[in-house]
Amino acid sequence: MLNDLDERIVHALAEDARRSYADIGAQVGLSAPAVKRRVDRLLAEGAITGFTVRVDPAALGWQTEAFIEIYCRRNTSPNDILHGLSRYPEVASVSTVTGDADAVVQVFASDVRHFERVLERIAGEHFVERTKSVLVLSPLLRRYSSGSPT
Repeated sequence: MLNDLDERIVHALAEDARRSYADIGAQVGLSAPAVKRRVDRLLAEGAITGFTVRVDPAALGWQTEAFIEIYCRRNTSPNDILHGLSRYPEVASVSTVTGDADAVVQVFASDVRHFERVLERIAGEHFVERTKSVLVLSPLLRRYSSGSPT
């Protein structure tokens, strides 16, 4: 469990992981070395799992985004779904969900025809009984940060 100060540091890093410890410290009221010690501790504890870059999928040629609901055959485990879908470079995320579907898959493709081919391949996986998909028209809000916004 993160305390309020740790949450504020994590939120600042999630907004921009390239910010200096001094800049974050000025924002949260700590010295740069104190922020570094906390970040090192959060890394060691596994609360922070790494640092990365966010890239606009369109910059990589991925113009089409979609979500696919996966309805699985009986006795399909989450690990089966993960193993089956992790080899698709077009798959950005996979989550098991409540409701009728067993999982929701976020997919990026170069165009609608490419998406259709990916959908057909996913629908052909041995554990998939059926799929239901929606294309994203306009992503209105994406939040990449975590922790308290204060």
